Amino acid sequence: MLHTDLPKLIIKNKALLPVVQGGMGVGVSAHNLAGNVALLGGLGTISSVDLRRHHPDLMKQTGQSRDKEAINAANLVALHREIRAAKQKAQGNGMIAVNIMRAVADYAAYVKQSCESGADAIVVGAGLPMDLPELTADYPDVALVPILSDVRGISLILKKWMRRDRLPDAIVIENPQFAAGHLGAATIDSVNDPHFSFSVVIEGTLALFDQLGIPRDRIPLIAAGGVYTPAQVQALLQLGASAVQLGTSFAVTEEGDAHRDFKRVLAEARADDIVTFMSCAGLPARAVRTPWLINYLDKEQKLQSKACPKDCTVGFDCLHQCGWRDGNAKAGQFCIDTQLAFALQGDIKRGLFFRSAEPLPFGSAIRPVRELFDYLLNGIHPQIEQTSHPALLMQSA
Repeated sequence: MLHTDLPKLIIKNKALLPVVQGGMGVGVSAHNLAGNVALLGGLGTISSVDLRRHHPDLMKQTGQSRDKEAINAANLVALHREIRAAKQKAQGNGMIAVNIMRAVADYAAYVKQSCESGADAIVVGAGLPMDLPELTADYPDVALVPILSDVRGISLILKKWMRRDRLPDAIVIENPQFAAGHLGAATIDSVNDPHFSFSVVIEGTLALFDQLGIPRDRIPLIAAGGVYTPAQVQALLQLGASAVQLGTSFAVTEEGDAHRDFKRVLAEARADDIVTFMSCAGLPARAVRTPWLINYLDKEQKLQSKACPKDCTVGFDCLHQCGWRDGNAKAGQFCIDTQLAFALQGDIKRGLFFRSAEPLPFGSAIRPVRELFDYLLNGIHPQIEQTSHPALLMQSA
């Protein structure tokens, strides 16, 4: 386990490193990344979305299938396998969480399977998990961690859960101005709204705790989005956070579960390569401007003008609401599962590569998880020979 002099993050009486690995799908954060993070004493997170893609036998059974029940069942089998493998790799250290999007159609089944398979925590974003206490009532030892972006959302969750005699075991405060993937804002224009800033939300949340009679140290706050230096970690801890959460920085580690070309795309992306757009989930999203995304954005208005209901591309209706399937002209017009699966495989031409807006701790280098922790927590920065491949995206066009 890794040592740091910084205060530990305490969840369910377990002392953890105050840097959390965020969940990233499809398959980007699976058992290898989450297990290695936990092995060092951190909170490692498996993304629950379409994990069958890591299991050849399950893909052989369902890869060409249109049987919704068979695909959903295969994904639950894959989730169970990934949780058990992560726990084995962690050797009893840290915690293994499962990130579940509230927006996915099989949300409740994923929550139940995660608990049954031995996950230590359930992390829920992309919607308000009002019903999470009920879904996990039989598993009181499982930590519940909502992802929220503003004080209003936090207030709604706290008041609802308190009526059920439950409090979150931690709250991830995600700043949509910097985060990757699906963002906690209603529109692209509101992503940069000042009310999402960490100072506003952390201070407002602590004041909300006072109003509701919740001790300030009862629920740890985890700041997510835009963190890439030890100074930022320390500043957020001083502001009142108990930990920070990173996604992209963990995705590009050696232990990350995606293809090495996936990691190269994220690590080598420059600021002007990163774009915010509307996902088919009806939320703003942030990703690298790769060939598929360039082509899609060029056609977006035309596709939205012709939006109409259609059959699910992959046959299992992964999202509860999908702009492409449902014909919602205000949302993205593409199959997100298909494009994220291409990215997982390192398909630069066809993949959708979610990425945060800020620089990465080691630039374009792909380094081990231990070095990432050591840098952010202890200020130890390895001597790195930066490897740059500026023609990577050009070659793939």
